[in-house]
Amino acid sequence: MLKVKVIGHENFYGLTDVLRLFWGGLSENREAGYITCQEGPDMVIISEARDGEVFTYQEGTKPVNGVLEGALPVNREVKRSLYVFLTKLTGKTFPWGSLTGIRPTLVAVEENYNPEALSSKYCVREDKAKLACETAFREGEILKKIPEDTLGVYVGVPFCPTRCEYCSFISQDIVKHMDRLPLYAQALEKEIKLVAPGMKKPLNSVYMGGGTPTVFDNKEFAQVIKAIRENLPIDANTEFTVEAGRPDTLNEYKLDVMADAGIERICINPQTMKDETLSRLGRAHTVQNIIDMYELARKKGFTNINMDLIAGLKYEVPEDYLNSLNKVIQLEPDNITVHTLYKKRRANMSREDVLDVEGTRIGTDEAVARGYGILAEHGYQPYYMYRQKDTGHGLENTGFAKAGKECYYNVAMMTDKRSVLSFGAGGVTKRIFDGGRLERCPCIKDAMGYIRSVEEMAQRKIAFFEGSEFL
Repeated sequence: MLKVKVIGHENFYGLTDVLRLFWGGLSENREAGYITCQEGPDMVIISEARDGEVFTYQEGTKPVNGVLEGALPVNREVKRSLYVFLTKLTGKTFPWGSLTGIRPTLVAVEENYNPEALSSKYCVREDKAKLACETAFREGEILKKIPEDTLGVYVGVPFCPTRCEYCSFISQDIVKHMDRLPLYAQALEKEIKLVAPGMKKPLNSVYMGGGTPTVFDNKEFAQVIKAIRENLPIDANTEFTVEAGRPDTLNEYKLDVMADAGIERICINPQTMKDETLSRLGRAHTVQNIIDMYELARKKGFTNINMDLIAGLKYEVPEDYLNSLNKVIQLEPDNITVHTLYKKRRANMSREDVLDVEGTRIGTDEAVARGYGILAEHGYQPYYMYRQKDTGHGLENTGFAKAGKECYYNVAMMTDKRSVLSFGAGGVTKRIFDGGRLERCPCIKDAMGYIRSVEEMAQRKIAFFEGSEFL
């Protein structure tokens, strides 16, 4: 068992993030001042900050200052120092080095879009450093087009027809809980009608996500779309996205409802274009269903369609991901979002499977890089990015779009530079104050709890924005 003793600083969280890259089985004891790692080697490591310097060394050996090029604040230096120590100990390196945070583009902005600085200061691999800087720059250009005094809206629908093996989202299996969907639709409509009268300005974006928002039956789906469209201050400049998601929940009627409501951007997300994998993951549709629904959506006039893929899926080899990517590109969607499989807390898929501990999917990293090159060749550019803990091969999630087809909501949400009002269970409302200070107001996660307390949730959000220019 590995133990890391923390002396002279309190960045347990950052050290744990670095350790997680190498091993699992982590636990903290802040009172005693150490972190244990059940899967690590039998040794004690000291992480010490003293007089502005950082030392990482094995207990019983002489402390050595491990500072690399470029001074970093202590909270970042302890992470970098531990990362360097562990790479020497194990011989392993990771694409993003000691950058374990969710938004590497923020650090790219701090470093003036300089890839060399990311590599030298944070041990980020050259290709990832360039990706972060390119994405950050484009993200910034899009952000300039979203007025600071406008608000984004998220409408959450935490239900899916089945739960995919890799997912732990708060979705409910409607086969067992069919009665909850009408109640949830009514609750959403009620919350929107309670909050909307106080909204003062047009919206920059509306994003209806999940779960799978199209899981409602035809009547309920139309009811929710109508409530959004008729009550919220949507105008001609408001981007309106619906995650149509899985083709087994989508039909011509729902496409017509969205088209009639002026919605131009939808998501039809295959995750993979391999039938065998879809079946084994628990998705009740085929590749042909995806293609048919995509083509029908185009016929209905949708001008901005996103499609998601997951790299590093269990049951697949890297070449399967590239085959899926090429099949999706042939359809010519406007956006393609590339996710890397990561371990969600309550997913049925184990951490070992996600992180490919047995090495059955060696080459995923290379396949993702090749895929980025293929996307560039077909006119897709990265415009937003985020990372998650326990991601296979230490990779990232990146949104690509053709020029002019980027999703404003994604940029507003990921940069934390624009306020967002969230409706529905599990959503997080965010308010940006003068000077850039951010505060969050989470909504209850449980769908039935939300239904029971929807008036309280609405009043909480109204109070949260009290005195603002939005409500």
